[in-house]
Amino acid sequence: MSKIATRQAYGETLAELGASDERIVVLDADLSGSTKTAIFGKQFPDRFINFGVAEQNMIGAAAGLARQGKIPFASTFAIFATGRAFEPLRQQIAYPSLNAKIVASHGGVTVGEDGGSHQSIEDLGLMRALPNMTVLCPADATECRLATRAILEHDGPVYMRTGRMNVPVLFDDSYEFKLGKGNVIRDGNDLTFITTGLMAGPALEAAERLAAENIDVRVIQMATIKPIDADLVEEAARQTGAIVTAEEHSIIGALGSAVCEVTAERCPVPVERLGIPDVFGRSGKGQELLDYFNLNADGMIDAARRALSRV
Repeated sequence: MSKIATRQAYGETLAELGASDERIVVLDADLSGSTKTAIFGKQFPDRFINFGVAEQNMIGAAAGLARQGKIPFASTFAIFATGRAFEPLRQQIAYPSLNAKIVASHGGVTVGEDGGSHQSIEDLGLMRALPNMTVLCPADATECRLATRAILEHDGPVYMRTGRMNVPVLFDDSYEFKLGKGNVIRDGNDLTFITTGLMAGPALEAAERLAAENIDVRVIQMATIKPIDADLVEEAARQTGAIVTAEEHSIIGALGSAVCEVTAERCPVPVERLGIPDVFGRSGKGQELLDYFNLNADGMIDAARRALSRV
């Protein structure tokens, strides 16, 4: 199985879209080699602006461009996009509901050796709390390419997280993506895994292993965290009776919280949230940190057993 970082898929797709849509203007904050917007910049230098280490200015410029009918794609690391530039994002993009796309790379603990100071484990929750903001975290290169095209067509502010680490390409060209909808990528009746981002792979592995114990697990990949596909969550709760959420993010504020809100209001069932507990990240290699925080198939199986014990 090939492995590609979602940031790479984003950069390549953005350049493809730039060839057919001259409204696209790409902004970066001195990290274009890492966010992969440099691919666009090389092909379309007249529509590429490097702001240097000035993320707030970049977001302000994105707002101005959006008001003039352009479609700005602004990229930097997630920790800077949602931390350093939170106020401009809130006041200048989300509040007036402008058509600007914030695509931030290096989210989660797989940033690796940069450590807890640079591992944004709260970005999706911060953006989900903003009115008017659509929030995404694709699972693999295929889904990221489709999501990039989808957010271009969506009229309104978007935050999408991409990753640093190469991850398995799970889906082929037949994969269908729709903004605001989850995808059932494995059917089952005993329990549901709901994942976002790179946790789809471990979920599928865990489901295969549990099948050997006659535990039939449904797996839903929920790339769009806001608006959450509440109907699909409710259907899973009613049909399988228990849910495990999995995300490379704090268990507070993002996918786990969104799923719990839906089930509490529509169909209360046991929900186990797998993610980063209420702590900061730490330094280490990406996969080592995923294992440290139990963000792997073993962790999903343990969470499944806890959920099933509560049914």
